[in-house]
Amino acid sequence: MTVISIQSQVAYGHVGNSAAVFPMQMHGIDVIAVPTTLLSNRPGYPTIRGRVLDAQLVADLLLGVEERGALDTCRMILSGYLGSPEIAAVVADFVERAKPRNPALLYCCDPVLGDRDRGLFVQADIPPLVRDRLCPLADLITPNHFEFEWLCGAKATTIDQVIAQAQALPARGPSTVVVTSAELADTPDGQIETLAVERSQAWRVRTPKLPISPSGTGDLFASLFVSARVRGSDTPDALGHAASAIFAVLERTAARGTEEMRIVESAELLAQTRPCTDLVVRFEHSAFFHLPRVMTVRTKRHQLNAGQRINRQHVQRHGVVDKTAQCLAPVGSGGGRLLV
Repeated sequence: MTVISIQSQVAYGHVGNSAAVFPMQMHGIDVIAVPTTLLSNRPGYPTIRGRVLDAQLVADLLLGVEERGALDTCRMILSGYLGSPEIAAVVADFVERAKPRNPALLYCCDPVLGDRDRGLFVQADIPPLVRDRLCPLADLITPNHFEFEWLCGAKATTIDQVIAQAQALPARGPSTVVVTSAELADTPDGQIETLAVERSQAWRVRTPKLPISPSGTGDLFASLFVSARVRGSDTPDALGHAASAIFAVLERTAARGTEEMRIVESAELLAQTRPCTDLVVRFEHSAFFHLPRVMTVRTKRHQLNAGQRINRQHVQRHGVVDKTAQCLAPVGSGGGRLLV
């Protein structure tokens, strides 16, 4: 299993490939890491050394990867922080060449453009290139809530708005849209959400919002989600795994009180999953709830373990009494709300 990961690289800290490579390797994935920057550390420290790489150098590295035959066996291309519009164009050209050569190859675009606190923080010419060239090539995209709204050109403050706008995107490329760090109108205080939307289904995961905001969380999430997909997980399982693992890393980071994520010392948690407090999963147009690995639900008559499918009529008939999950509810199907 091989992933080509095209992102920034830092000598100190965990952002870009310096956050993404290790988790993928922990899942047994061979990572070909192609840098777009070589920096001493991320922005935010008093000093920063190094630079964004020349686009021609990035193009040469990708050409060298092609010449070694890596595209023939690669399962996924993952792109993140690009550094310049010229590098964005280089990556688009690479993906355009790669896909016809290997029809089974998937492309995940993590559109690193900005966040709700800082707005857009990349060069002005990069966001249109990401929207107009990279996203149409992608099979999966993993924007944060701010980036998702920018890509759609409209606010999305309710679950229905997120689903409607995400389901309009496949016409322009991606079949799976994962929105991270979402805070919607009905998101409870102290919670943060991640939503995955496909053409006919949607899933929603809610976890506690910790009192920290380290850099690189989106890079880590994308690598965990890609890891699960490459290893054969479907979207709800991949979402459950990524949400659980990143919450475990952030929980440990908060306990340590450090600015950088404690990824390496959380190695044993990256390849495993565990229940997340107040997990919410929503499905659309389905007679079954398919549990992610992070969830176990118990009705009054049966224990339903992670990965099993729950017949909706059974849950409605017997009730749900376990507190692992806060609620299960269909999205957009008018099927009511099942509270745990």
